[in-house]
Amino acid sequence: MISIKKLTIGFALSAIMPAVAQEAPRSAYFLDGYTFRHELNPAFAGERNYISIPALGNYDLGVHSNVGVNTFLYKTEPGSPYKLTTFMSPTVDAATFLDKLKDNNRINGNVDITLLSAGFKAFGGFNTISVGVSSELGVNLPKDLFTFMKVGQTGPDTRYRLNDIKIQASAVAEIALGHSRRINDRLNVGAKLKVLLGLGNATADISRMDVEFGYDKWQIQAEGQLKMSAGKGLYVPTKQESGKEIKNPGDADLIEWGDISYDKFGLSGFGLGIDLGATYDLLPDLQLSAAINDLGFMNWSNAVTGRTGTGTWTFDGFSNIAVDDSQPGYDDNKLDEQFDRLWDDMQDVINIHREKNGSGSYTNALHATLRLGAEYKMPFYRNLTGGFLFSSHFAGCSSWTEGRFFANVKPVKWFDATINYGASTYGSSFGWMLNFHPKGFNFFIGSDHQIFSVTPQGLPVGKATANINFGFNVTFGS
Repeated sequence: MISIKKLTIGFALSAIMPAVAQEAPRSAYFLDGYTFRHELNPAFAGERNYISIPALGNYDLGVHSNVGVNTFLYKTEPGSPYKLTTFMSPTVDAATFLDKLKDNNRINGNVDITLLSAGFKAFGGFNTISVGVSSELGVNLPKDLFTFMKVGQTGPDTRYRLNDIKIQASAVAEIALGHSRRINDRLNVGAKLKVLLGLGNATADISRMDVEFGYDKWQIQAEGQLKMSAGKGLYVPTKQESGKEIKNPGDADLIEWGDISYDKFGLSGFGLGIDLGATYDLLPDLQLSAAINDLGFMNWSNAVTGRTGTGTWTFDGFSNIAVDDSQPGYDDNKLDEQFDRLWDDMQDVINIHREKNGSGSYTNALHATLRLGAEYKMPFYRNLTGGFLFSSHFAGCSSWTEGRFFANVKPVKWFDATINYGASTYGSSFGWMLNFHPKGFNFFIGSDHQIFSVTPQGLPVGKATANINFGFNVTFGS
């Protein structure tokens, strides 16, 4: 089984680990008894007072992509599902591989965990307090990058112009205070203030990369920058500091990716955010709602920064990969080794010269999300509602937009459920949620995206898009 690190390298060609905005799944938007509905819209008041079970109150894990794992991994032997190789293998047809790619291939991942949370009725409304951690990873890799890797030189004057290679990752701890209240018989409003503590951040942005092929070497020129922050325990050495071989004096300050280490935990940033929301009963059976979440900023300190060189550098090419046990070097080219070799080669493609080593700082806007909803109660069965939710997430290469249709049912006071269907930047998806909320507790489980088929290795077939959300909370009061 491939480790998460290997998969991250294979997809993103980066060793950056995930994370920024904590939220509930969109499938729960219209479920009245769902405890963490206020995460989606701060105007939603809780059905009862509640206290979350530590670390189990609200757990969300997801990955979203417009490409699949089977785009990058292939069987090494016909009929054998267990021996796999990467797309770089000479046994994988270039046209077959490239036809599976999009012009921009995106991969996003998130992990959100509520450590502690409570909600109670007071001060003329409903109040919430919560502490959690969240992480988000976003990657954008253009199709031409994979064409360059797979096809290489196609003639005496082969050139590639690669744009918008982006990787961004962030992890934060969040302390949030929220309040919602009824203004009149039709209007509810809510707001939430968030204090954010930075755990780590990394942003790599290669805006342009030009590749020109020579007879025996490839000439590369690029424009890009790197920003990293993870407290004083982050060590990002240069080749000279690592004692590596330096081919020319200009390479002395190149970042040595293989020797990056982290030996001491420390906060690396501070930020503030705000959520704003409202609901309005336009008709007795029609409610409209709107929310904008995570308006704010994060300032990262103790930052390591770097840029690509102003000149050109050479690259000897991606290493050949043996995929048959009769070939020399087969033992050194098993799948894990193939990913390591791809990562080593990509370090030579993207040369980053370190500028500041833990002495810089930078500020990022939070990844805001806009939501617009409408819910209509069916006249023929009052416990059935139909809904529509529009969502748009603003996060650079992690941005997405989605429209989702809902059918929600509440057959008894202590149970409600939803099935829904969405179309988004990452394609279409089927969602569901079961929500149990009798007096005394709330348990929920659901998902916005499903995986219906996996390989024998447990890897998803088709687009790598899936998530799961569950939680258990103690409720009390009327």
